[in-house]
Amino acid sequence: MAQHNELGKKGEQLAVDFLLENNYEIVERNYRFEKAEVDIIAKKDSFLAIVEVKTRSTTDFGDPQDFVKPKQIKNLVKAVDEYICVNGLDVEVRFDIIAIVKGKDGYNIEHLENAFYHF
Repeated sequence: MAQHNELGKKGEQLAVDFLLENNYEIVERNYRFEKAEVDIIAKKDSFLAIVEVKTRSTTDFGDPQDFVKPKQIKNLVKAVDEYICVNGLDVEVRFDIIAIVKGKDGYNIEHLENAFYHF
């Protein structure tokens, strides 16, 4: 497996662990619909947190969250709409980003709640 794929998988597991430690329930991982993949769907209280995980080995080219592009957001929203309809859910939805940067002494994890809005 390519090194960047391994870093991505490690980042997703770190994000799951972080969410569990913060009282989220993991509902789905790697949910796919058409061109979109939702990294994590988590539940806390009365809302679903749709979590995009971005992991980088350095911030030399920008922060991890800077790599979530408008087209990806559009695809995520479409996938989440489908997920909610198929599962007959009536919940509030929030789109989050968990940005992870590998450092010398481990990983820096930043949870950005309501990182972007759906239209």
